[in-house]
Amino acid sequence: MAGGTEVSRSPELRSKLLWTLGLLCAYRIGVHIPVPGVDGAALAHFFDTAAGTLFGLFDMFSGGGLRNVSVFALGIMPYISASIIIQLLQVVSPELKRMAKEEGAAGRRKITQYTRYGTVLITLIQGLGIAVGLENMFSPGGAPVVTDPGWLFRIVTMLTLTAGTILIMWLGEQITEKGIGNGISLIIFAGIAVGIPGALVKSFQLISLGDMSVFIAAALLILMAAVLVGVVFMERAQRRIPIQYAKRQIGRKMYGGQTTHLPLRVNTAGVIPPIFASSLLLFPATMASFEMADWLKAVAAWFSPSTVLYNIIFVALIFFFCFFYTAIIFDPKDVAENLKKAGGFIPGIRPGEKTQAYLDGVLSRLTLWGGVYIALISVLPMFLISQFNVPFYFGGTSILILVGVAMDFMSRLESDMISRQYDGLIGKSNRLKGRS
Repeated sequence: MAGGTEVSRSPELRSKLLWTLGLLCAYRIGVHIPVPGVDGAALAHFFDTAAGTLFGLFDMFSGGGLRNVSVFALGIMPYISASIIIQLLQVVSPELKRMAKEEGAAGRRKITQYTRYGTVLITLIQGLGIAVGLENMFSPGGAPVVTDPGWLFRIVTMLTLTAGTILIMWLGEQITEKGIGNGISLIIFAGIAVGIPGALVKSFQLISLGDMSVFIAAALLILMAAVLVGVVFMERAQRRIPIQYAKRQIGRKMYGGQTTHLPLRVNTAGVIPPIFASSLLLFPATMASFEMADWLKAVAAWFSPSTVLYNIIFVALIFFFCFFYTAIIFDPKDVAENLKKAGGFIPGIRPGEKTQAYLDGVLSRLTLWGGVYIALISVLPMFLISQFNVPFYFGGTSILILVGVAMDFMSRLESDMISRQYDGLIGKSNRLKGRS
């Protein structure tokens, strides 16, 4: 109630929320605008048989745009891929690393520009791959997906998909600048959330047809609630390292002496590990969706999500990407050096290399438990489907994204309202001083 009252009293905050909602609606409209030259009915039949492939994963992140081969078919995934590539390059390129850390806002603008260029390049390559793949697709009835294949169709598809991805990127940046929350994350959130009503309808249909008992449905509902509570708890979980600053006298003033903490999240890598692991493992199944050799189809069968081999490799890849991505975004050496320069230290730990080793050890243990948490959440739906033949639409990577983005949005909204309350108090005090 208090949050709703604050929004209604603040025209600027209300304008931000409406701007965010309007741009998300524009994104959802674009999902339903198809690329010319594609038979929608034949493509729908094809996707009914491709739920466990990379197409199904990308279709989830594009909010159904890939299933429709819309102008937003690639979604925001090329931008995310380009961002990750730029982050990886910062590890091996001293120039990019210096640009990101020493040049401030100007360096960040350059890196953002490089990310945009990378997004266009990746989208052009993926657009060509999708165009060629569509030409080789046929519905189960034998109807071709592309009505008039050729280079004209490929070029039109490449340009259309590239323009759509650039528009999504622009929408995300506009939400971040003029709205509330991270625009890219909210676009992914909207794409996944739009599939929830359809999943609910499928569940009710299974119950009405007798394919799923009411008891199993109730158990699934309880399990969903437990998963949601567990995800919220783990996303908020953090280890607070106490930091103390030594007192320093500069001139006649004494500085330092305060105590604070360094928060280290249990899930530092976020949703990157399951996304990358799924993409790598679903690649064989995607290749087998085309008309290819029998041996490739046999390999794809080994990597089906219902097999034990798939789940073992999936969990191993999740742990690998958890440690790998955490090492990219958090550098204990830099943190230790910055603390030493600022006169800060961890009680009982010497500044410098000892602090670096301590932070590295704590972060490794936290990342291990974070990997266990992500692996359990990601494997749960596959386990229910393979072992009990129970449909479980609300788990895995999707629920991690939904909960994480929702929590981030609410925290940003709350901080925005608090800052406006402080601004109002400061304005009132200034007016009172002026009157006196």
